[in-house]
Parts: sequence; structure tokens; C-alpha cells
Amino acid sequence: MLLRILLPMILVFAAAPLVAQDRRPSHCIALVQDTPGLEVLWQAGFRDPLPANTVRLSYVDHSMYLIQTPGGLNMVTDFNGFLGPEPLIPDVVTMNHSHSSHWTAAPDPAIPHVLRGWDDLGDPVDHNLDLGEVLVRSVSTDIRGRYSPDVERNGNAIFIFEVAGLCIGHLGHLHHEPTPEQYAAIGRLDVVMAPIDGGMTLPLPVMINVLRRLRSSVILPMHYFGGPSLSTFLAGMPEDFRVEVRSDRALEVSLRSLPSDPTVIVLQPRFLGFNDDGQ
Repeated sequence: MLLRILLPMILVFAAAPLVAQDRRPSHCIALVQDTPGLEVLWQAGFRDPLPANTVRLSYVDHSMYLIQTPGGLNMVTDFNGFLGPEPLIPDVVTMNHSHSSHWTAAPDPAIPHVLRGWDDLGDPVDHNLDLGEVLVRSVSTDIRGRYSPDVERNGNAIFIFEVAGLCIGHLGHLHHEPTPEQYAAIGRLDVVMAPIDGGMTLPLPVMINVLRRLRSSVILPMHYFGGPSLSTFLAGMPEDFRVEVRSDRALEVSLRSLPSDPTVIVLQPRFLGFNDDGQ
């Protein structure tokens, strides 16, 4: 008798379609204190499954990071059209157009969501893409003109990914310190990818001030040109920032594993299809 009752219920659940995972609420706009926790977890294999409430960030090249969620979403920042010999069609790509290395005019049409960080009319893009497990939103900033000192209004977008309770921000090709209104719109970032070239984007003292203002637990450098540029940035970091230089290209992080002190984590860029030995 019990089997007769349970069997229809089992068949109903077996036939039910899979639904998108719910997003764990983040605290981007809450401006809370740093979350104490364990040390950051590391793993370089971008095809490996992720534990629950854990996000993997892989440094691909220049200012491209691959952000992967436990539900299997793949998102690429400042996508320029080439991720490497390993085939991967991202679910989401973001782009900024200050330089051709930050965008492509011909993204693969198979990519479901292509988010440009600029509007041809100069208006803010104001992205707010809700995929259930992740929310991707943007805050527009100005950039310097390409061929003159004129300012191009809303030419850059800071993209924020809210996933697994984390707020992950990519500053793009940031040319000026955010205004108070922009800081408020960004909120508190747990992880931030920051350009540290010191000239093409922000001067290093200004960038360091931005990083202190954002109060991120993890800072991932990007957009630097060789060892001297990176060394100059690291040497200028205040004493209240820890610095970890790793041979890995990726890290796995969760809300519980955020370092208690602001930490600069240097990853080694690798195109997809190359391991950490460059093969």
C-alpha cells in the first residue's frame, strides 16, 4: 500500500525539470565589516566541479578573468574574443571599449549574454542581469578620450557579480576615482579585480586609495605589463594589506574562506588549454 502511494510521487519528482539555483543573498550594498574566516582555497583546474557556495576565479590574460559558479555558469570579464585553445562558450561576457584588448566587435553568437560596458550615445549602460544563481550589474564611469584629452562620458563600466553570497567586482579600464555616488552604487566588494598599470588607467597612489576605500578582502591585480609594473604596485601597498604571490592561475573562494585582512593575491595568467607549467 505504501509503495502504491509513494510511486506516483517518485515519478512526478523524476519527471520534473531542473530549475536554476537560487542566489544566496550578498551584502554588496550593506557595507558590513570584513568577514573573518579561513584561508583562501586554491585550485587551478577550471573544468573541476566546485563545492557549494564557492566561486572560482581564473586569470586568463590582461584583464580577462573567468568567473565560475557552483551551478556551472561561466562568465568572462573584458572579453576580447580569445580565451585560448581550450573550447569554451561562456554564458556571460562583459566588455569595455577603451582599448581593443578589452572587447571584440564579433563575439561568438553562441554566447547567450554579451554585456557591453558603454553605450554608443554616451548614456550609462545600467546592466542588471539576473540569472537566478548570479546577478550581474554595472556602474558606469567616464574615460579619457581616445585621441584627445576630452572625457568620454560613461565609457567604462565596473561590473559586479553577486553570487554565493559574495560581491565580486571588476574595475575595467578605470580612469578616475569613483564619485561618492558611484562608490555607494558599487557597495562593498569582497573580491576586486583592479588594473595596476599605473598610467593607462589610474596612477598607482590613486588606485591604492580606491582599493582602501572599497575595503575588499581579496584584491586581484590585472592589466599590468611585466614584472617591474607589478613590483612597483606591490611595493606601494600599505602595511595593512597582506601580499601573496602564487604560481597558480586560479583561486577558489567562499564567503567563509575570505581572509580576515585585506590581501593582494597575485595570480599567473594562463590561456585556457594551458596548465600552470605553460603546456
